[in-house]
Amino acid sequence: MLQTGILNPNILDLIARIRHTNTLVIADWAFPYWPEIETVDISLTRGIPTVLDVLDLLTPVFKIGRIWQADEFVTSNPAETVERFAKSFGTIALTREAHVDFKKRVPHAIGLIRTGDATPYGNIIIESE
Repeated sequence: MLQTGILNPNILDLIARIRHTNTLVIADWAFPYWPEIETVDISLTRGIPTVLDVLDLLTPVFKIGRIWQADEFVTSNPAETVERFAKSFGTIALTREAHVDFKKRVPHAIGLIRTGDATPYGNIIIESE
């Protein structure tokens, strides 16, 4: 029985199928449903868990080569929030682009993990290295 790290069997199943250059979306509670891709909804309540909770659990076991995020994230959030995300991103390459372009990437992802996060434009797409 797993006792540490990610315990959710649906998330474990999803990330086990991701290969080189595949992408995974980690999104907020209000992110639209995309019928083209598998969605694992782990939103418990507004704010729990967060996008960074999921990312921080994935980072030690998932080789991330790049992260995408909407440009609007920076202008829609206080500096502390932007810094908190930057700390979790670490040295991973980050590409920010217009929200409309960000959403064009979503249907090409292997899956989407919907969280309870309420951070404006805090959604990310990670690419396996």
